[in-house]
Amino acid sequence: MEKIAVIGAGSWGTTLANLLAVKGYRIDLWVFEPELAEIIGTERENTYFLPGFKLSENVYPSNSLEKVVSGKDIIVMVVPSQVYRSVAREMIPFLKDGAVVVSASKGIENETLLTMTGVWNEELSGVKKSVEIATLGGPSFAREVIRGIPTAVTVASSFPSMARKLQEIFSTSYFRVYTSTDKIGVELGGALKNVIAIAAGITDGLGFGHNTRAALITRGLAEMIRLGVKMGAQPLTFAGLSGIGDLLLTCTGDLSRNRTVGLKLGQGKTLSEILENMKMVAEGVATTKSVYNLARRMEVDMPIATSVYRILFEDKKPGEALRELMERELKAELSEVISPL
Repeated sequence: MEKIAVIGAGSWGTTLANLLAVKGYRIDLWVFEPELAEIIGTERENTYFLPGFKLSENVYPSNSLEKVVSGKDIIVMVVPSQVYRSVAREMIPFLKDGAVVVSASKGIENETLLTMTGVWNEELSGVKKSVEIATLGGPSFAREVIRGIPTAVTVASSFPSMARKLQEIFSTSYFRVYTSTDKIGVELGGALKNVIAIAAGITDGLGFGHNTRAALITRGLAEMIRLGVKMGAQPLTFAGLSGIGDLLLTCTGDLSRNRTVGLKLGQGKTLSEILENMKMVAEGVATTKSVYNLARRMEVDMPIATSVYRILFEDKKPGEALRELMERELKAELSEVISPL
């Protein structure tokens, strides 16, 4: 049986650790907060980020990255995107030759505009170890998965045989895993949908209806496809679980942290007020900055993402931003999706 570690004990990391542990794997879970590691070990509950759920005895929490990573065949990486590189860099000396890292974090690094597999590729450059990087994405609220609610996701690897192996490891009677070879498409879907979810929350907070939300989701998907194709992703990936599936969930679900940020912005709260009262990270806030700069670099028109950026970082009024979106130059629908501009 494979030796597996999970890096990051937020709600999603804890859920994936428990899912694998219930299947019978011994899971070493790296917990950033020493006090939380002790609580999980003694109370079998993540009282910080996933209270109310008893964890399997097969989950072994630790604050030592060396202890958790050393000798593992598979390492599931679930830390916020803006600290991802520093954690990855610290892990590298302890990685086993031939290890597989499964990235389950959804974001784009601000400084480099790289996805998480891109961060790994940079950090592993020149390292004399063979390490395969895969990615896991799709519509999956942690609180629903840990309750055993039927869920479907996608695991992507450059090697179909590796994707199938990971599919078998992660799949359960309630957690169905599909395979893909489009790593960049799965990653971009998971990151970009968070930006669109903030926009969806803003329109809800402004008091608009289902028409507005449906239009925003559809046109947001068009932006995701445009950028994805320009970056080498397969267009059909965005019609799948890590694309439209994750987008729908995050734009409409009450458990969505990114939609919640947008909702409160639409209701008139400031970003600083909102973030002060959030215990867990809303990845879409940092990702919005990355997507705005990435769209400019790649010369891809992303008006919704740009509007979210201006609301978050330039104090643009949400109502004014929406009005400007509606009054843009009239265009054909599908030509915008197919062409970069």
